[in-house]
Amino acid sequence: MRTLTFLGALVAAISSLMYMLDSHLEKFYVFDPTELHTLSKSAIAAHGNDTRAVVDYIVEHLAKTHPNHVNVEEEWVFNNAGGCMGAMTIIHASITEYLIVFGTAIGTEGHSGRHTADDYFTILKGEQLAWKAGTFEPEIYPQGAQHLMKRGEVKQYAMKEACFALEYARGWIPPMLFFGYADTFTSTLDFYTLWRTTVITGREMLTNLAKMKL
Repeated sequence: MRTLTFLGALVAAISSLMYMLDSHLEKFYVFDPTELHTLSKSAIAAHGNDTRAVVDYIVEHLAKTHPNHVNVEEEWVFNNAGGCMGAMTIIHASITEYLIVFGTAIGTEGHSGRHTADDYFTILKGEQLAWKAGTFEPEIYPQGAQHLMKRGEVKQYAMKEACFALEYARGWIPPMLFFGYADTFTSTLDFYTLWRTTVITGREMLTNLAKMKL
């Protein structure tokens, strides 16, 4: 009984803290979706379909404008989530934000997940299709477009051929990790990738926490 009482009090305390912080999340953000969209379009204008050069352009610029919060090391890992398979490299990860390059050279399709953060998906190469249940036409996001999925929304999405994007999420990031990890236990059993993803993500989150960045 004491254990249940303690757990109940702990959950209530954490919920209250998150509710209080939720109304002040803007104070913790260091990136801006409009800034990232503009930067992505500038990189595309400079380098076109040379995705390697586009990614380098973006990371180099962010390392100058946000030097304390950008990981300049490319550490690509596969990512399986919602039935989709691609690869990602983490530019930033903290409690309230993440910024990654995500994509695939051969295409993928699946479930977006229903998340606790707004997700801004800016297409660097190729095209993304998205679809909401109850509609009859796809949403089409070509190179340079930014696809916003509000917190709590869910869609089917597809990247039919080679497609890479700068993905920025702002909100509560830790709960999103469950979606990112689930396919490892139910499908891929790729525990080495899970370990690498955990190490890199944890390292970046703890590094930013040490800098007082939630």
